[in-house]
Amino acid sequence: MVVDQERESNRKCQGRLILMGLTLAAIMGGVLAICPGTVVAQDIAVTSAEVVATAAPALKIDTGDTAWVLMSTALVLAMAIPGLAFFYGGLVRSKNILGTIMQTIVVLCLVSLLWILVGYSLAFGPDQGGFIGSLEWVGLNGVGSEPHPVYGPTIPHQVFMLFQLMFAAITPALIMGAVAERMKFTALLLFTVLWSLVIYVPVAHWIWGGGWLGKMGALDFAGGAVVHITSGASALVCAIVLGPRKGHGRDYLAPHNLPFTLLGTGLLWFGWFGFNAGSALGANGLAASAFLATHAAAATGALVWMGVEWLHRGKPTVLGVASGAVAGLATVTPASGYIGPFSAIIIGVFAGFLCYFAVVWKGRMGYDDTLDVVGIHGVGGVVGILATGLFASKAINAAGADGLFFGNAGQLGIQAIMVCAVALFSVLGTWVILKIVNATVGLRVSPEDESTGLDLSQHNERGYS
Repeated sequence: MVVDQERESNRKCQGRLILMGLTLAAIMGGVLAICPGTVVAQDIAVTSAEVVATAAPALKIDTGDTAWVLMSTALVLAMAIPGLAFFYGGLVRSKNILGTIMQTIVVLCLVSLLWILVGYSLAFGPDQGGFIGSLEWVGLNGVGSEPHPVYGPTIPHQVFMLFQLMFAAITPALIMGAVAERMKFTALLLFTVLWSLVIYVPVAHWIWGGGWLGKMGALDFAGGAVVHITSGASALVCAIVLGPRKGHGRDYLAPHNLPFTLLGTGLLWFGWFGFNAGSALGANGLAASAFLATHAAAATGALVWMGVEWLHRGKPTVLGVASGAVAGLATVTPASGYIGPFSAIIIGVFAGFLCYFAVVWKGRMGYDDTLDVVGIHGVGGVVGILATGLFASKAINAAGADGLFFGNAGQLGIQAIMVCAVALFSVLGTWVILKIVNATVGLRVSPEDESTGLDLSQHNERGYS
């Protein structure tokens, strides 16, 4: 009887794996069918867009700008692996560390291929009605070594594409923190594909790719809405739909390795300079200003979180300092290229205080956001976008806009519209995606597998012997 049950379970598992594989193959096959000559075109690096560009004044590549953006791309990669992998890996229990690290690495690999094949074109390709890019750049057709007049006029177009690839890759990896220790690996793969194409790509186009929010004048320098609000809002839906971990609110579920988490914090902080200062797309004064704002907000966020926790709980903690630093980094992200250092310090104060109480409030609401994605990234993203509407100054960035405190009250309204639109779209879209994933491969591991841990049940490995 037990053998029959095991065989039946294996048949179901194999069927779901085949279905998921066919889904992924259909997506990638469809991309190649849309643009069958793309691979050849990229190999010889000759594109119609580059030929047309010869009729216009030639854009000149700046080697310093190119070197900085390439370095920033590598820094953002370091945020994901090993930064986020260590940060999340230390926060889970020891039986789930490999599964948690595995999720970050595989999400990065999967989204990288999606971005090259179709994601970049849909996010940054020629605008289609303000909502999505065209398929003109599928497979990077037309994305070569020449600069683009909008997407970095002093760097190769492919460098800009690579920089944006890292943003696209780390965003769904952030969401995984909300459902750590209980999501199936097969569900993770399918969710990542669907979420990246259905949620991340359109929002990136709305704000950065010439879409309706960008045309409205919405300001998001490095991803407060595109990265943090989308991931935070989606994480909330994921945590609610999947339900709490086994033993949540009853068993001891504390982090197993805080030194790993602190190491991850340092790597995230280090990489965030590429995330924010790299968004200047050049080695220039704006990059220096964003670099300074990033560091000031992170340091302030860490100290404020520590102080508030000390007053509230009686002792300061290492986890609190690490969480406050990441909250400061996430919150200042959208404003970093539009504000000076004193505004960044104020934003850091908001981050440390508001994100701390958002995490405390989570416990009272009862949902199990395992690694506090909602409280840090979601709340931090919302606060940062609204703070941009307060503190932005054209004296810092002439290409931006003044905020409320510099005489432009309308900017705060535009920022509020962006918050509502992105959050609502992310919530509704994520809910639909989760229903699709659940109906095909299922979302949660079994109670027995959850008790065993993801390392053994999903990957047949142990993090510690």
